Amino acid sequence: MEYIEIIVATIFVNNILLAQFLGNCPFLGTSKKMETALGMAMAVIFVLVMAGGITWLIYAYLLVPFKLVFLRTIAFILVIASLVQFVEMFLKKSIPGLYAGLGIFLPLITTNCAVFGVCVLNIDKELDFLPAIVTSFGYAAGFGLALILFAGLRERVLLARVPKPLQDTSIALITAGIISLSFYAFRGMV
Repeated sequence: MEYIEIIVATIFVNNILLAQFLGNCPFLGTSKKMETALGMAMAVIFVLVMAGGITWLIYAYLLVPFKLVFLRTIAFILVIASLVQFVEMFLKKSIPGLYAGLGIFLPLITTNCAVFGVCVLNIDKELDFLPAIVTSFGYAAGFGLALILFAGLRERVLLARVPKPLQDTSIALITAGIISLSFYAFRGMV
């Protein structure tokens, strides 16, 4: 039951994008097409779950015992960068269309504050290993859900007549705000 609460809380109540406002660059950049948004969501889920587990292990079994906690940021960024490099090589070889569609936003997962933020949150909340993995997955799934919903709405907005001052980024930010308000309705659930 505890893990279900974690999943619901991280996807809906404390959504990393819409409630904590982390990771907005790839959110706005890769949400113009559904295929690209879905690819980015899958990449972030893989990177975030792996990074959550690996950074927890590094922190618990390397940094704390050797009193190197001050190296946490550097260690976490190295782990995240390595995982993103792996995902980039995999996509380039096996799904070149998605690799081209993600463009610059794929390597930007390395500096995605949502990925780093979740790794730090797992440590700061003093979670055990399995809850840290579940939390990482929940945040990543919440990121993916928000990204896919937003991409669907942006594709619909392209078909609508939008007044000139509200076109492009303006309507995207307004739409993101409305989605954020809809997720705000889940506050108090968990």
